[in-house]
Amino acid sequence: MKSFSLKHLPLICSTEELGRLPAGKLLINTINAHSYNTARKDSAFAEALQQGDALVPDGMSIVKACRWINADSKPVQRIAGWDLFCYEMSKAKGTVMFLGSSEETLEKIRTKAMKEYPWLKVVTYSPPYKAEFSDDDNKAMIEAVNSANPDLLWIGMTAPKQEKWAYRHWKELDIHCHCGTIGAVFDFYAGNTRRAPIWWQKHGLEWLYRLIKEPRRLWRRYIIGNVKFLMYMAGER
Repeated sequence: MKSFSLKHLPLICSTEELGRLPAGKLLINTINAHSYNTARKDSAFAEALQQGDALVPDGMSIVKACRWINADSKPVQRIAGWDLFCYEMSKAKGTVMFLGSSEETLEKIRTKAMKEYPWLKVVTYSPPYKAEFSDDDNKAMIEAVNSANPDLLWIGMTAPKQEKWAYRHWKELDIHCHCGTIGAVFDFYAGNTRRAPIWWQKHGLEWLYRLIKEPRRLWRRYIIGNVKFLMYMAGER
């Protein structure tokens, strides 16, 4: 397995390129500074990101860093997990499945999605809340997905758990559709968590808005993590 490096990581560089992704079974992941840092010390996560079919730059830090280090891929815009969600949902037909989160959150998602996308059949599955799934848990989740036979699949278990699970069980998932690992989007869409106002998003400061809102939970990720990311990028330059 080659070392994890942003410099040589193939990325989706624009929404136009996102629109050119082929139909069929496709694993789409996202990457930001925090997930990059995590992948540098978690080889299974790094492999999941590298071996997926498409990787979306979910963070201005990634967009700017790619230019600074003269990476092979130079995204012209940030494509947040939310943007990926809205794009795929707008063109979806048939059945959309949400795998992950609590039953309470999934009920909110079902209610909202059936109103906003009345042409879609919405199926959900809430896996047990635990650090590691048992073989029986994994089997039940795979069977739920295969039984639903979705035309679009969303997995939301937070990173890196969701990416590693999807990659590890990719061959067992008998699906014919795009699958996106979008974590926090489940809570955004359900209304459990508010996204930053548009101004903050446009100026690449959504991370700062989240830090202000949840300093105790996120200070290590954004303050220490951002410094660590800059150090990694200096090493890749």
